[in-house]
Amino acid sequence: MIYRHFNAPSRAFTQFSHEIIRHPRLSSDAVRLLTWQLSLPQGARESLSRTAERARIGATAFGRAKRQLKEEGFVHERRVQIAGGRWATQQLVSSHPLTADQAAKLLAREPLPSPQVAPSARKPAAGRPTAPPADRHPKKDPREDTSNLPPEPVETVEESPRLEDARALVGVLPVLSPVLRHIPPGMRDELARLAARWLDAGHTPTDVHEHIRHCLPADGTPVHRPGGLVRYLLRDVPPREPSRPVPANPLSPRLQGTRECAGDHTQPMLFRPVGDETHCPACV
Repeated sequence: MIYRHFNAPSRAFTQFSHEIIRHPRLSSDAVRLLTWQLSLPQGARESLSRTAERARIGATAFGRAKRQLKEEGFVHERRVQIAGGRWATQQLVSSHPLTADQAAKLLAREPLPSPQVAPSARKPAAGRPTAPPADRHPKKDPREDTSNLPPEPVETVEESPRLEDARALVGVLPVLSPVLRHIPPGMRDELARLAARWLDAGHTPTDVHEHIRHCLPADGTPVHRPGGLVRYLLRDVPPREPSRPVPANPLSPRLQGTRECAGDHTQPMLFRPVGDETHCPACV
């Protein structure tokens, strides 16, 4: 038997939902990183990496925890350009999952980081100014030296007229297989944009569902990240095969070469003519 003794703190406490502490798809490091961030005072600007350092979460575990929080919609990031042409990363941590559109609206309300103070004037160097030396671009493609390439750009929502059909297509994915029941809500917009590319190429929703169902593991292998699997399956759009014309009255191979008798029969009578006769041997 287990006994619990709990005294409610009178100060320095934060209320958390049980859905965070008992989340089935968040590791202990992800829960610790999220609850630590939510316990910070209002207005704190501590980054996730700094929180992981203070919580003694290693680099590999931090990357895994951050990826889980982003897939579940608790963490959102975006890059913004500030004064002076510099770039800054905005991070949003939420106590409940948010979609990409909801996170973008909240981040838009936050003020951008203030530019750094310009350095003081320096005495010019002696001599005439010269341009820095620069060689030509390397002949070898640098993409060959990395295996973790960024994903190909996906067309925006406004560019696809079939986006609503794609959203409906993604919405019924959990019905196809039990392994697709836990797709993170924050990934549905991205999967809808990928599915819209298939529909724009001429594929039907049935074609997309059959492709996904055919590629799912059939030997009972567990799928830990169903959203990532569907994103991988929809990344490349194959050309649609032209449909073959179906004859108006297809006949089985056994009846090929037969002809309907022109005589008086209660039901249509098929016979195999020797020449160009129009009546069966019974009517001759």
